[in-house]
Amino acid sequence: MSFWKLVFVCALTCLPLSGKATAELTQTLKRINDSGEINLGYRKDQTPMSFDHGSNKPAGYSVELCNRIAVAVKKKLGRSDIRINYVPVTAESRFGAIQSGKIDILCGATTKTLSRSEIVGFTQLTFVTGGALLSRKDAVVENVKGLEGKRVAVVSDTTTIVSLRAALDGKVSDVEVIPVGTTSEGMGMLEKGEVDAFAADQVVLIGQVIARGGRKLYALSNELFSFEPFALAVPRGDADFQLVADRVLSRLNRSGEIVGIYKKWFGSFGEKPPSALDALYQLNSTPP
Repeated sequence: MSFWKLVFVCALTCLPLSGKATAELTQTLKRINDSGEINLGYRKDQTPMSFDHGSNKPAGYSVELCNRIAVAVKKKLGRSDIRINYVPVTAESRFGAIQSGKIDILCGATTKTLSRSEIVGFTQLTFVTGGALLSRKDAVVENVKGLEGKRVAVVSDTTTIVSLRAALDGKVSDVEVIPVGTTSEGMGMLEKGEVDAFAADQVVLIGQVIARGGRKLYALSNELFSFEPFALAVPRGDADFQLVADRVLSRLNRSGEIVGIYKKWFGSFGEKPPSALDALYQLNSTPP
């Protein structure tokens, strides 16, 4: 066989393999491979789940999970040169950022709901918490009924404000619910005495107490007025990208590494995960 004929045969043999390799990358994975970048969305003020550690350096429980997923994406693509970009988002803009492709995954304190699943996808659950109330120790609000005649701040465009209104319905007749734009805004109003309580996911409130060194200043209600299962939001219908993420989360649960991550971010408030969260870790230890 001549040299050129041999080259031609080799080229024909290689073409199907090359085409197959290209076809394996779909949607988000293909975009990341083509651009050389993965974009992680995060919330700036949801300590210890997702927050700005200074100079646009995101940190927190959910951010760490996303960083692990980004490493897995690099491995999947065989690309160590993929750049990780951190994109700040708000409660209002976060899902639009997923839909528009501005971010590839949302790293925050995001409750998974069926209505939200109509516009974005979700990984397996990463945390479980519920809505609670934070008040000042000189004027403690112990539960929802304790809001009678008082003012309570809550971030708009969240499941918490919906759950709070439902919890108040029929139980408390005289309460002023004040929607705010961010967690920081709500905490600021509580500090200044402009509201009597701030309502948010219990884990977010714990983070605020930790970040502000406020154990002597604030009282956290024991009562939860809602159930909030957290997950990482991803583009809807992107099974391949979601599978990469779920494999990372399942491995962390199976190996017990997830408990170490929990202790890292929540250790100052409690070394051991709550029983409901511990059960979630075990249930999501999906076999490889």
